[in-house]
Amino acid sequence: MSRVSRRAFALAALSALTMAPSAVAVPGRRRRAITEMRGMWLATVANRDWPSKAGLSAAAQRAELIAHLDTAVRYRLNTVVFQVRPTADALWPSPYEPWSQYLTGTQGKDPGWDPLGTAVAEAHARGLELHAWFNPYRIANHADPAKLVAGHPARVHPEWVVPYGGKLYYNPGLPEVRAFVQDAMMDAVAKYDVDAVHFDDYFYPYPVAGQTFDDDAAYAAHGGGFGSRADWRRDNIDRLVRETAARVKAVRPTARFGISPFGVWRNAATDALGSDTRAGVQTYDDLYADTRTWVREGWIDYVVPQLYWNIGLPAADYAELVSWWAGVAQGSPTKLYVGEALYKAGDPAQPAAWQDAAELSRHLTLAKEYAQVRGHVFFAAKDVAADRVGAMARVVADHYGQPASPPR
Repeated sequence: MSRVSRRAFALAALSALTMAPSAVAVPGRRRRAITEMRGMWLATVANRDWPSKAGLSAAAQRAELIAHLDTAVRYRLNTVVFQVRPTADALWPSPYEPWSQYLTGTQGKDPGWDPLGTAVAEAHARGLELHAWFNPYRIANHADPAKLVAGHPARVHPEWVVPYGGKLYYNPGLPEVRAFVQDAMMDAVAKYDVDAVHFDDYFYPYPVAGQTFDDDAAYAAHGGGFGSRADWRRDNIDRLVRETAARVKAVRPTARFGISPFGVWRNAATDALGSDTRAGVQTYDDLYADTRTWVREGWIDYVVPQLYWNIGLPAADYAELVSWWAGVAQGSPTKLYVGEALYKAGDPAQPAAWQDAAELSRHLTLAKEYAQVRGHVFFAAKDVAADRVGAMARVVADHYGQPASPPR
């Protein structure tokens, strides 16, 4: 069998896997086309989802990666958001940053294959979109620059680095840092046919009690004209977002740019425009990420707020936040998807609502009340495969009876 024939056979088989009985064509009946995001995150930081551990052979890593893509197909998903730059490193051969330690166990060591290139090709062969997920500013989950591989940009440019909360970060207030991290990410966008560029919720780091993010020198050099350090920090992140969006479109016009922020922009007690929540973190004030403006101004193609709470939770009710985000997205060109906490389903440490296999399905039912909600993304791949208490299977049975194409 030729390569073309084998690929056609595989695609036909995978297509059959995704077709529920209700989706089979019936003579005289026209099947309604469905367009919605059905995604899952595939996290690599600390080997969260993949590889299952560092140091596996290239063949074993590849097999595990393909198994995750097949799992996405089995659960009738259409998009995988693959973390390819978890900690100022790379899951492709990059001229800017070292190979990720999560592959071989040693930062900078060539794993002997190209995970991102493979992921793009194998996802597309299965009818899946592949969104390349980058973390812009996190350098390391430790605070010792000497543990970084020799020649790491953070060692070459120690003035770019801020230790905070036991970790290392690039300083978002330095224009040269902003340019560098974009260059590093855009290398992948230029080389691979990715369907989107994706950022998560980490901009300035989450607050750590009793610690200060030391950007005094950068603020003194670049903060003139701003009313406060907070305004300057937000402008730094706004610039990253706008510049990245422009560069993605310039390099790969068909690719989209999406961001998955923490689910609360501001509480209503802080700002009348905020949500009726009492969250301990507000992205506008604590991460200096003005997520509402990004959506209202159409700076990004899609937003996936992480609404990782159950329906009825007093401090952050899923129902309240879906409604709030739908209002923000109304009239905006930015598409709204909802980030779902599949990882909480069946976890005994979570509230009682998460022990019910139907909780996530109820989320999708509720979200359907809002035309602005164009789909959902589930965290994360390992939990899709495990499907504790059958929550993901329930979502598929209740909501994914027919195949769906992701919104464009």
